[in-house]
Order: sequence, then C-alpha cells, then structure tokens
Amino acid sequence: MVMGMYEQLPHILQLLEQVAMDRTVPRNIRTSAEQVVEEIRNDKQPMDLRISTAIHALDEVSNDPNIPLYTRTQIWNIVSMLENCRQN
Repeated sequence: MVMGMYEQLPHILQLLEQVAMDRTVPRNIRTSAEQVVEEIRNDKQPMDLRISTAIHALDEVSNDPNIPLYTRTQIWNIVSMLENCRQN
C-alpha cells in the first residue's frame, strides 16, 4: 500500500531532521536540511511548490563533494520520497 502525500511528510521531515542533527555531516549540509524542513512546513506556499523547492535544494546538497556517502544516500531517498509525494 502506497502512503499518501500527507502521511509521508512527517516521515520525510523526521529523516531530514536526522540529517540536520548528525554531527558527522558538514555544517552547510545540516543547515540546508534545516532550511528544507522550514520550507516544507511553510504554510504560505502551495504544497507542490514547497516540495519542488525542497527537491531542488536537496539535489544541490547531494552534489556537494564533502557529503558523506551514507548521507548522500539518505538525501537521495528523501528526494525520491518527495518526488513520489509530488506525483500523488
């Protein structure tokens, strides 16, 4: 069974917060994860715009040469989940 967009968002936010709290991740990447959480929670924008903005920001972060491999994998999984939300 596929989760709907609104059921998946709390899980996505939790994963982003884990990245933001991980002290082994460079500060700029943690900051970007925090900003994405704030963007997704911003009720002033339509949900599809928030998700698209989050995907774009995470895509940029995943290309950072200093990102640990496991964090890059986490980010790719989060982007995949967000793209799934956008399609639903």
